[in-house]
Amino acid sequence: MTTTTPPRARTDGPPKAAPRKRARGRRPTAETADLRATLLDAALACFVRGGIAATSLRDIAKEAGVTPALVHYYFGDKAQLQEAVVTERLLPVVAKMRAPVMQAGDGDVAGLVAGFVHGIGTVVAEHPWLPTLWVREILCEGGALRDMMIRQVGPLLPTMMASRFAAAQQAGQLNPDLDPRLLMVSLIGLTMFPMASAPIWRQLFGADDIDFNDLRRHTLVLLDRGLELDHAK
Repeated sequence: MTTTTPPRARTDGPPKAAPRKRARGRRPTAETADLRATLLDAALACFVRGGIAATSLRDIAKEAGVTPALVHYYFGDKAQLQEAVVTERLLPVVAKMRAPVMQAGDGDVAGLVAGFVHGIGTVVAEHPWLPTLWVREILCEGGALRDMMIRQVGPLLPTMMASRFAAAQQAGQLNPDLDPRLLMVSLIGLTMFPMASAPIWRQLFGADDIDFNDLRRHTLVLLDRGLELDHAK
């Protein structure tokens, strides 16, 4: 009796590639997003504490408790990491500040001002690092984020508000003696400066009892009624 040998599996065609070894420093996919967020938070903390120029990838790695190679793996170099911090940490904060401003209707100057003051107060309460970063990296000469402020943040908030103030002024809804651009500068001076200098004036005046909500209410009263006495009975 003849025995038939089963057909052998075909071996023609390109050979299968050997499994690639996971690159050193790579994390499982489930951990990737969390680790990336941790690195961004560590970078932001270092930028606020010591300044962007003085911060190295090694500093960020130490802050996050990882190796510098791992930071390099996720972001390439410091410039790309800085861009990611701006895109994923700073610009979303600006969007939060912008939201209450956009709720004010056309010509509603009081609503526009209140939206800005409330927006900044709320954001700084959630992200207390913002005033320090603003002073160090935008306000001071040579700040690493000044160009970003002018190109990206400017059209989103300050220049947009100045344009709305100008439109309200043309419609007779804003004091004609005011410059809409300087009005925006004044608003920033009445909000960001007090928040950035809070450690100084709190110590100077023994004002630890004043929080950002108190400061926000004070600013709105100052803008609404100035120094006039309230004679209402």
